[in-house]
Amino acid sequence: MTWEFEEKAWAQGYASVCGVDEAGRGPIAGPVCAAAVILPAGIVIDGLNDSKKLSEKKREMLFDAITEQALAWSVSLVDERVIDEINILQATYRAMRQAVEGLTRPADFAYVDGNRSEGLCIPHACVVSGDAKVPSVAAASIVAKVTRDRLMRQFAERYPQYGFEKHKGYETKAHDEALLMHGPCPIHRQTFLKKFYQKHPEAPR
Repeated sequence: MTWEFEEKAWAQGYASVCGVDEAGRGPIAGPVCAAAVILPAGIVIDGLNDSKKLSEKKREMLFDAITEQALAWSVSLVDERVIDEINILQATYRAMRQAVEGLTRPADFAYVDGNRSEGLCIPHACVVSGDAKVPSVAAASIVAKVTRDRLMRQFAERYPQYGFEKHKGYETKAHDEALLMHGPCPIHRQTFLKKFYQKHPEAPR
């Protein structure tokens, strides 16, 4: 991973470039989380990579390194009620916008992981697989993932019957079995349960 993308933005006159990524678009429970991170130019953080390619232990270590050394970082959570109200794509855009706006040092350009974005208040560019190509996006992916995972472990203490500490709200066999036995809890996304109820019309609601 090189600084090619950030250097391109700096060469165009942008002085404060942030990376933006999200975690939690796919789960059937819990919020979607977005992060924005501005890194010092050329900083070396050993192991920085797409959060999905890292172990939970490594992500936790990198989270500490990133948040200690970043020029600025911010996270935003959009909960299941809003996801059900405006859909997951719009909720993701909202989380990303709020993360950028929450930076203590304003960014003047953003690189966003993926192939589309909407509603950011600063110039930006999308980079497919940006979390494996752009250091600041990789950092944002780790901050978003660790923040959300920590929250899901807290929800596991409140709703222990669902095993959120293991699957983090994603649909697994064990998660389906818990839903069949207990029905949904307050953090389940109702719009994401439609297919589950089509497969299991007998499940409690």
